Amino acid sequence: MQLRQVALEDKYTAENATVLMSGTQALVRLPLLQRTLDRALDLNTAGYISGYRGSPIGGYDQALWQIKKLLEESQVIFEPGVNEDIAATAVWGTQQLADTPDVTVDGVFAIWYGKAPGVDRSCDALKHGNYGGSHPTGGVLVVAGDDHAGKSSTLASQSEQALIHCGIPILSPANVQDCLDFGVAGFAMSRYSGLYTGFKATNETLELTATVDVDLNRYQFRYPDKGELPPEGVHFVSTHIDRLRSNVVVNRYRIPLVHRFVRANGIDRILIDAPERRLGIVTAGKATQDVLQALTKLGIDKERAQTLGISVYQVGCVWPLEPEGLKEFSHGHEELVFVEEKQAIVQPQATAMLYGKTGAPRITGKLDEHGAMLLPDDVQLDQSTVSLAIFQRLLRAEMVDDALRQRADEIRAEKAFSDQNAVAPIARAPFFCSGCPHNSSLKKPDGSYSAGGIGCHAMALYHHDYMMPNTHMGGEGGQWIGLAHFTNLPHIFQNMGDGTYYHSGLLAIRAAAASGQNITYKILFNDAVAMTGGQPVEGNLSVGEISYQVLAEGAKECVVVSDRPELYSDASGLAPGVKVHHRDELMQIQSHLRQVKGLTVLIYEQTCAAEKRRRRKRGKFPDPAKRLFINAAVCEGCGDCSVQSNCVSLVPHETELGRKRAIDQSTCNKDYSCVKGFCPSFVTVNGGELRKPEKAELGESLFADIPEPSRPIIADSYGVMISGIGGTGVVTVGAVLAMAAHLEHRESSVFDMTGLSQKNGAVYSHLRIAESRDKIGSQRLGAGEADLVLAFDMVAAQSAEPLLTINQSKSRIVANIKVMPTAAFQKDPDMQFSSRELLERFIDMVGSGSVHPLDASGLGQMISGDSIAANMMLVGYATQLGLLPLSVAAIERAIEINGVAVRFNLDAFNIGRLCVHAPEKIDQLLDSVGVSESPPRLEALEDIIAHRSTLLTEYQSPAYAQDYKALVDKTMAADAKFPDKQQALSKAVARYAAKLMAYKDEYEVARLYTSPEFMRQLKSTFQGDLKLKFNLAPPLVSKSDKYSGLPKKKEYGGWMIWPFKLLKHLKFLRGTKLDVFGYNPERKLERRLIEEYFRTVTRLCHELDAAKYDTAVELASLPEHIRGYGHVKDRHLKQLAGSELSLWRQFENGGIDPAQADLIVVDGVKQFEPSVQ
Repeated sequence: MQLRQVALEDKYTAENATVLMSGTQALVRLPLLQRTLDRALDLNTAGYISGYRGSPIGGYDQALWQIKKLLEESQVIFEPGVNEDIAATAVWGTQQLADTPDVTVDGVFAIWYGKAPGVDRSCDALKHGNYGGSHPTGGVLVVAGDDHAGKSSTLASQSEQALIHCGIPILSPANVQDCLDFGVAGFAMSRYSGLYTGFKATNETLELTATVDVDLNRYQFRYPDKGELPPEGVHFVSTHIDRLRSNVVVNRYRIPLVHRFVRANGIDRILIDAPERRLGIVTAGKATQDVLQALTKLGIDKERAQTLGISVYQVGCVWPLEPEGLKEFSHGHEELVFVEEKQAIVQPQATAMLYGKTGAPRITGKLDEHGAMLLPDDVQLDQSTVSLAIFQRLLRAEMVDDALRQRADEIRAEKAFSDQNAVAPIARAPFFCSGCPHNSSLKKPDGSYSAGGIGCHAMALYHHDYMMPNTHMGGEGGQWIGLAHFTNLPHIFQNMGDGTYYHSGLLAIRAAAASGQNITYKILFNDAVAMTGGQPVEGNLSVGEISYQVLAEGAKECVVVSDRPELYSDASGLAPGVKVHHRDELMQIQSHLRQVKGLTVLIYEQTCAAEKRRRRKRGKFPDPAKRLFINAAVCEGCGDCSVQSNCVSLVPHETELGRKRAIDQSTCNKDYSCVKGFCPSFVTVNGGELRKPEKAELGESLFADIPEPSRPIIADSYGVMISGIGGTGVVTVGAVLAMAAHLEHRESSVFDMTGLSQKNGAVYSHLRIAESRDKIGSQRLGAGEADLVLAFDMVAAQSAEPLLTINQSKSRIVANIKVMPTAAFQKDPDMQFSSRELLERFIDMVGSGSVHPLDASGLGQMISGDSIAANMMLVGYATQLGLLPLSVAAIERAIEINGVAVRFNLDAFNIGRLCVHAPEKIDQLLDSVGVSESPPRLEALEDIIAHRSTLLTEYQSPAYAQDYKALVDKTMAADAKFPDKQQALSKAVARYAAKLMAYKDEYEVARLYTSPEFMRQLKSTFQGDLKLKFNLAPPLVSKSDKYSGLPKKKEYGGWMIWPFKLLKHLKFLRGTKLDVFGYNPERKLERRLIEEYFRTVTRLCHELDAAKYDTAVELASLPEHIRGYGHVKDRHLKQLAGSELSLWRQFENGGIDPAQADLIVVDGVKQFEPSVQ
């Protein structure tokens, strides 16, 4: 097959062609297309776009900026609004050309955009503009973004009711083709009727990529005679002169014109028309695709539907419903079932039109004829729910045969299978980026309360200590004005982003000042709108301007906190009296501000971490030659660095001596907060650079003999569920595969569900490939519809959305077995990331023969030098396994068209193929780069004893090691009586006696820093001229923090290596009267813990029996949780005390937990034992 000739820019420039584009890109193409159509009519028009970003139209502004030149060439002005209602007012202004002198164009076609909350807040402006009227050669499209499921919104949303209130007709596209077609039709209808045109945008239409026909001949509209019109016409009504007249014009004249336009241009259309009508399905928007997919799931194609008597009517204009078309469609049907998302809009209008009419059909939808729920109006519809609702109506009408019954049973079984497969025990929840300013700025003094708002800091509601729920955008702090009267709580901190501040937050601050309540606004100035992709804040706001504004509004005090206070000087533009502090002083500053009566403001200035990273790549932000490195041998795995920084670049590092911490240098944004962790393991590395990983030599001949794989046969459509971590190229893979299908002249759609995924969360792409467009069906894969599951991240792949799509009998799963830590690890240092458990869950679902695991991340790092290769490697792996219905040539050409790291991605794709065809060549590649796997954890008791004995000999002396061995020998003697326990107690003692005995005092830290292993690790990570500094808090000389009273760390130069070398040779002083460090309370505690542990083990051995054995192992393993240095170790010991006491009670109670002692087991069920009187 000859591949289609395609270029990326086709979506914006190709004419009379079939192109691949997303719904968002269709909205970008729309003004260019409208301008082309106007020029063909000799109209000198211009375009104007304004609004405010937010899911599902969060990326619209960025997409428009990317084609700035094309917009300028087409006389289209893109001017984002400060907020939605000001943008709506600006759009209103573009339609007032008729009363404006010296105009330069014939008309302005304008687009307003905003997500549902923006529609709500802008109703006043939208209604005024709509009642004022559109220009006859201009027109307005109101793009309302609805997040039906509330995936990226504070509330699940539906905008139709608000638009109806404003008198704005609503077009509801079902797919990407509709986005383009309805957009152009919307302008035409607005010009014809004098009304704005509403345009309902959802995730399923805007974040959907599909093949679209761009043909100028599609856009030839009919403009029927308007009939009787008011003297002033329908386009210009001076609402301020005759307020009642505008209502008359809208309702008596303009609305009927909408009916005429819709009728004349087939906006509402019959998709399936049965010759002998029985059941009519009326649907609109996103639900249209659900209906078509639901019929497919029931085994009903167009021909079978017509045979059965099923018709389908798509309502393009959901309000006002065009009556004639609906009445004609209803004729002859016994029943009309209305399938709509959320609350019904079309059904009530249709009911009013048909009520009382002779021969009118039964009407069902949200409810059946008995008032029972048929389709929910509060949650998002899915194909299975729609399928079973349609089946129910067919059953009632006696239109069901055995084949339909069987399909319905299969759908129920698929839903049951999905329901029984609970989501994974760990979740890929969104979290702040590495180095995000929120990691520090959200902290508050003990005893304080804070409130959330719109922006990234709302994610703290999922992960941090209690935070009051967020308000709507711009209302932040307003809730406290009312609540403060009814609580003894004296004060709150209110978080607010700089984007919210400029959008509408300043008004809330003014209200707070007027109220006199005690509140501190913490305004994060991070120089970008991070939530939706890093767009600049409108207006070029500065810290100085904010300081002047808030003081002028009545703030009693304003302070600035920054990670770079040295940049502020007298010329910084700050208001008089505003002081600048380092972020290390945040707690002290907040403690002060909460004591000030009235309104105070803290401006926390630190650039958004994601934006900082973007700018550094472009050379537009300082990139200091400074990094932090953790000496794994010194690290105790206590997690205090995570407590201090909340940073996801701190990852677990598994060693023989337990889990430590490491810094993922590839994701580190150089925030340096983690160094505050009270631990001497942090080393500051100045100069040099990250060592570039070795890469295997990949000659072209390496892939030359890989054969073209077999390909699965596509019946209706082929579903691919793609799951991974945001920011790792998951969406790119979906786009590449969709493009590959497009190149092969096939139809495809890919629906990206991202939401907050870019913040370390899960991202999903639902890909469908079909031979014809009518087989594509719903945007989203439904229950059991995945033929192939690409699990780039198994945690993400085992969340609810992808699990739903897995089919027990047909799904094949290709999984990356590398499990990356989730954000929850920052709060739970013992969190387990078991790839084995996740893999077994997949095997339990579909069988071992249908699961194909691959360590793609590991191979990518080892062969390509970057684990980002994993995703494309898995695509190659799946392709060569014969699980993708696409040719190798098409996928490779799609990678080339994508134009990003082409050679790298082609190599990754073919390495994946090579893993199937010739795995021995992969082994050769690994050998060529000298890859050595980390040794597994020691499991044999003799190996553990030998390893720890060597460690303790190096730590102190052979005699010290001998004391250790004597304790283990004693345990082994007691253990010998319980051969079935596999020496579990002896292994626990062998591990944890050594852990306590090798406590890290000054001598040991010095020894570990002078070990050759430390320099080996350092040089394997960095290269070049390195200058080291050590971050220490020596107990004899360190200063205490004025606020917390805890010792503070300080940087010591590379010269510290000489004291280290001296100290390591003084270890013979350890524990003697000459040990000056031994008098430190911490050292005394550590020695006491050893003594107590020896006594504990002796007692356990003496009292050991079969019933107590497991409890004894738990007691012997308690030192696993004794971690850290100084006050951190003290904290862990206090946390451990309760567990230790409980275990001792259990041990003394014969191994039975006293809390469970009154329970007996009857038939496997625990029951309370009855008391004996």
